[in-house]
Amino acid sequence: MLEQMNVSEKIMSHTHNQDDSCCSSKAHSTPNHQHSHTHEDGDEHDHDHGGDPSSFKTYMPAIFTLGMLLIGILFDHVFKIEVFKIIRPYWYIVAYLPVGIPVLKEVWETFKSGDFFTEFSLMSIATIGAFAIGEYPEGVTVMLFYTIGELFQLAAVNRAKKNISALLDVRADVASVLRNGKYENISPEQVGIGETIQIKAGEKIPLDGEMLSAKSSFNTAALTGESNPRTINRGESVLAGMLNVDLVIEMKVTKIFADSALSRILEMVQNATTRKAKTELFIRKFAKVYTPIVFFLALALVTIPILILGSEYQFQTWLYRALVFLVISCPCALVISIPLGYFGGIGAASAHGILFKGSNFLDLITKLNTVVMDKTGTLTKGVFKVQKVNSNIDESEFVSLLIALETKSTHPIAKAIVKYTLKEVVHAAENVEEISGMGLKGTVDGRQLLAGNARLLAKFNVDFDESINETDDTVVFLAVDGKYVGYVLISDEIKEDAVDAIKQLYANGIKQVVMLSGDKTNIVKSVAKTLGIPSFFGDLLPEDKVARLEEIKSDKSKVVAFVGDGINDTPVLAISDIGIAMGAMGSDAAIETADVVIQTDQPSKIVTAIRIGKATKKVVIQNIVLAFAVKALVLILGAGGLATMWEAVFADVGVALLAILNAVRIQKMKF
Repeated sequence: MLEQMNVSEKIMSHTHNQDDSCCSSKAHSTPNHQHSHTHEDGDEHDHDHGGDPSSFKTYMPAIFTLGMLLIGILFDHVFKIEVFKIIRPYWYIVAYLPVGIPVLKEVWETFKSGDFFTEFSLMSIATIGAFAIGEYPEGVTVMLFYTIGELFQLAAVNRAKKNISALLDVRADVASVLRNGKYENISPEQVGIGETIQIKAGEKIPLDGEMLSAKSSFNTAALTGESNPRTINRGESVLAGMLNVDLVIEMKVTKIFADSALSRILEMVQNATTRKAKTELFIRKFAKVYTPIVFFLALALVTIPILILGSEYQFQTWLYRALVFLVISCPCALVISIPLGYFGGIGAASAHGILFKGSNFLDLITKLNTVVMDKTGTLTKGVFKVQKVNSNIDESEFVSLLIALETKSTHPIAKAIVKYTLKEVVHAAENVEEISGMGLKGTVDGRQLLAGNARLLAKFNVDFDESINETDDTVVFLAVDGKYVGYVLISDEIKEDAVDAIKQLYANGIKQVVMLSGDKTNIVKSVAKTLGIPSFFGDLLPEDKVARLEEIKSDKSKVVAFVGDGINDTPVLAISDIGIAMGAMGSDAAIETADVVIQTDQPSKIVTAIRIGKATKKVVIQNIVLAFAVKALVLILGAGGLATMWEAVFADVGVALLAILNAVRIQKMKF
């Protein structure tokens, strides 16, 4: 019965056989946050009456039927041609078939699968019944307007997904790759990691990579929703989907096409429609119960009056009322407008650089009252710079040893150390092990090296001057063969919109903001004070973050979001009610685990996501109230013989169209 709810998926050519109900709440069964699904309704039917909402052929059946209907009404009531009375039934049958056959086919398909009570069967019984009692124009009109409602639905879904579909347009078709001393154009899928590609001004970036040229400006709107060009310098990351607007550049490919940021976004958005909000799931279940009840009520409306009225009973009158009742009660407005509302919300969020992985999270974010945030890369830029080097061995040797180890890490601090000097790595590190929340351990030229924070040195019983750790900058210590040899001081910057983001969170219903960080407590305290975050914790290992978050979640009244970007944030993203990842600089693991991805890395987008969620829920509730109120009123009038088939058409198709137009409004709202 509820095939209409899946129209948006079908239009995206993305058929799923998955259980949406498991997604009404998070199912973090693994660290990778894989939601398992097995389809609740089982049957999927093509329900697009031609499919392509931009094709004129899609509208031809409705146009033909409308023309035949109008001519028939003119012959019936204006010209009153006698000959027409002879061919009248056949005229309206011909008018009925173009719009009626697709629905009758659906009835047959659903009957074969054992589903007898659907909106298709309601419409078919109502229109065939109207023909049986000689109400030919009404029978054609009901099916025509039902089809027009379907076409409006297709057009509305097409409009709602424009922002999402725009992502497809920014995928580059070819990549200019340097091979055998010259550039050749090949498919991006055929380019390997480490190869050099060239992008001219005005061309799209085909793959993720590292900038080899000095600098250039890029339009990142497709990925982030931001209109302002972004300047990227040598050594910085360039993402597939960006548009090079300045100079001819060269870049080194760091990810294959399937793993690029753009491919990941497209996959996440396509999968988003499979995860339903509780409201959608309720309507699915409600409609499956509601439809057979309506059918038997209509049957009762035909049969019971004969017991009461006796000889005064007129079968044709009560059959007409029952048919009107069936048309009014069709749940089209609900099963179309509600999923369309959520789909519109996902599209609006995508236009702002926010990716919801399901409408269930769009719903859940409206209930959010507690936000827990990581510091580095989330509230701060995560772009570190070495401020000071202090060593008790030759400084050049100290830096060389430190860089040898740090080249094996992708952590922002490690990258800052590697960029500190332009010298080539003269030592090779072996057996490098990352000790979570502490630093790195490895072998360089036969010597055992430790590079990390004070906890790392304490773990391996290395003595050092602990007063160094009291500075407000991040400290990276280096120990060689169990002896402390020096440190570097590294600083980070707070993001421009971070202060305002915290203020806006409180203004939008968030009661508590907490900052958790693996950084030193005094640094965390300084950042928290600047941002106006009263509750903060530093010196936390990943397991400590989990413990803190579980402590916060122990209060069942709290709906908690965790915002982070690193691999070490993956466990907390998984156990939070809503995991929010910073997508531009975030690790693949964090982005995979999160429920919402912010492509711009702006904390203020969390507020935008909340606003979009609230606007979407408001529209969905409006549609539910509109549909139920109008249908209840006209159902009562229809049962009493005060509403004709024309009022029934409005109660069904008219309300559906109003609900669709209301859902589309989300796309035009300002957030």
